[in-house]
Amino acid sequence: MAKRGGFPGGAMPGNMNNLMKQAQRMQRQMEENQKELETKEFTAKAGGGAVEVTVSGKKEVISVKLTEEVVDPDDIEMLQDLIVAATNEALRMADEASAAVMSKMTGGLGMGGGFPF
Repeated sequence: MAKRGGFPGGAMPGNMNNLMKQAQRMQRQMEENQKELETKEFTAKAGGGAVEVTVSGKKEVISVKLTEEVVDPDDIEMLQDLIVAATNEALRMADEASAAVMSKMTGGLGMGGGFPF
């Protein structure tokens, strides 16, 4: 008869140790992937290339490039809209890259919103 509250054969503590090692290895990989992602740059254009915005993996704007033709003092709103559009697209690209890294690491388990069972 098995003891109450015990782990017959000592199997559970060994498995727990393996789980902890796997979790630590996964955490290191996540940190490495995050650092790598932060060094990447994402560039998007708007207005047929008249506005180009580059953001980092840290989601910081690195540069904004404008063609001379898009700088119209009588239509500042269009320029503002193009900058916003290009910036949002570059940020979306950074988000997609981040989500792809997370999905790769978690094997599609959906770790962000709970477990799928």
